Amino acid sequence: MPVITLPDGSKRQFDQSITVAAVAASIGSGLAKAALAGKVGDKLVDTSYLITNDERLSIVTDKDPAALEVIRHSTAHLLAQAVKSLFPTAQVTIGPVIEDGFYYDFAFGRPFTPEDLTRIEEKMHELAKQDLKIERREISREDAIKFFRSIGEEYKAKIIEAIPAGEILTTYQQGDFIDLCRGPHVPSTGKLKAFKLTKLAGAYWRGDSNNEMLQRIYGTAWTDKKSLDEYLTRVEEAEKRDHRKLAKTLDLFHIQEEAPGMIFWHPNGWVIYQQIKKYITERVTENGYQEVATPQLVDLDLWRKSGHWAMFSNDMFTVESEDRTFALKPMNCPCHVQIFKQGLRSYRDLPLRLAEFGCCHRNELSGAMHGLMRVRQMVQDDAHIFCTENQIQDEAVKFIALVLDVYKDFGFNEVIIKLATRPEKRIGTDESWDTAEKALGAALDQAGLPYEVLPGEGGFYGPKIEFHLKDSIGRTWQCGTLQIDYNQPERLGASYIAEDSSRKIPVMLHRAILGSLERFIGILIENYAGKMPVWLAPVQAMVMNITDRTAPFSEELVNFLKKHGIRAKSDLRNEKIGFKIREHTLSCVPYLLVVGDREVETRTVSVRTQQGVDLGSQSFDQLLNLINEAVAQRGRTELGGSEN
Repeated sequence: MPVITLPDGSKRQFDQSITVAAVAASIGSGLAKAALAGKVGDKLVDTSYLITNDERLSIVTDKDPAALEVIRHSTAHLLAQAVKSLFPTAQVTIGPVIEDGFYYDFAFGRPFTPEDLTRIEEKMHELAKQDLKIERREISREDAIKFFRSIGEEYKAKIIEAIPAGEILTTYQQGDFIDLCRGPHVPSTGKLKAFKLTKLAGAYWRGDSNNEMLQRIYGTAWTDKKSLDEYLTRVEEAEKRDHRKLAKTLDLFHIQEEAPGMIFWHPNGWVIYQQIKKYITERVTENGYQEVATPQLVDLDLWRKSGHWAMFSNDMFTVESEDRTFALKPMNCPCHVQIFKQGLRSYRDLPLRLAEFGCCHRNELSGAMHGLMRVRQMVQDDAHIFCTENQIQDEAVKFIALVLDVYKDFGFNEVIIKLATRPEKRIGTDESWDTAEKALGAALDQAGLPYEVLPGEGGFYGPKIEFHLKDSIGRTWQCGTLQIDYNQPERLGASYIAEDSSRKIPVMLHRAILGSLERFIGILIENYAGKMPVWLAPVQAMVMNITDRTAPFSEELVNFLKKHGIRAKSDLRNEKIGFKIREHTLSCVPYLLVVGDREVETRTVSVRTQQGVDLGSQSFDQLLNLINEAVAQRGRTELGGSEN
């Protein structure tokens, strides 16, 4: 006689075991119709799940955040069913839920086309309208292998063969389509009403480039059409802001096959890069960091000692020279430990803060690389703080204040903070983990910041704080981190003389504000849709003459601005002024300066912003003050009629 406790605290007793669907029906017909799944305790289950003991239960409807995972999982199966219906010889492999959607990989004799994608989506809608019941069944591993081989699903059989013998598996059937899956799923295909297939891509079987290439179909699914339309609008806006497209328009950088995943910076892009680097250097110097530089090639022996070779060898580039093997560094931390170890360190030297714009290399798969967002060569605004356990909280407080202030200068005012705690597999004592987690949590509390705890998602060597930025179209990007490491200093033999004259191992705090400069610049380009704040704009002011006789005065103005540190250029072409204004507006120049006969006579300049705001005539000094004020405010406020 199970007793069911509902979210409002009320209890319902039943005479016998009962399904989630039946509990929903006992509450009301409307809830029964709306039920998509159930949450028994903390476990997400099908509505057919049988409750045999006393449990806490909540009915999952489309109003529940958990509904999206169930809907997307079920829509992936709907996609597979549609593909098998249209292309019977296609084999299904895996189809997981991902952020904002799902995908499914297929093996098929020819590439799918955009026209195929349209047909598949139409078939999915047809199957959804049929409201096919989705039924769960248990099956032994051995029977599952036999079954999927019997219907020609060789990939599915291989997946099952990798599962330990003796396990009981589950299948889900809708119509004549059966798939292996843990679930849960919606009760019937009719619950799937708002979905769209988005793109085609290639994917290696099991993610191994030595295996055959499969075809991946991506899609998105939502609880209702309004949410789907809003998402598609966001995607459309994101495509307009794609940093790779804007890089061509604004002449910022390019990537080519001879150096995959590595950036050729053009003058405009390099200005942005250097301005960011200069700014970060100033900020970390103000905060007590000392800048260092370490080699890019280091003997493999160091990476073995640090533990990186065991964990990241597949992602590291190596070079042979004089019977020795060197690795291009994938990160800077072991090299910073080497600097710490030079000479005898005392507790009086701590905290020691070492910062580096370290060039790192990681052998990313070609299919995973994406413009500036994922590259093989990157420069990190990296730093490591060597301190005592008692100093962790103070250092964390200082870093949190610094990182949030820096983000404001780049125009990011909404920062989502997460605290990742100890994973099941970890090193170090429970006492050291207690100290580290308490220190990071206390630092966030001291700063008065709300944060989400991510249980079990810390590094194997220590907990970490993650800083996620929300951009202008609502996307979030993880950038900054603060990680505590008890592992590397010990493995690499770092120590200091404590106050009692004993030798102790320092705590190492890994910290980054931007992450990699490449990725952060990509985020900035998309956040601002290429219209960079004045302080970062490659060209801050463009001087345009109306007639040839005003060209000398235009050049005088350019030279004046350059002399005072403003990045100014002139456009003296024999073109109409309207054409010039339009061209440089599209080039995202913050200030457009027009010089005609009247301006020459009055020694002024007509000032417009890239948003089309007319700021009227200004003297050289007034213009200089205007631009300098905008530069000083960075990305924090609107100045001079500009949204920058």
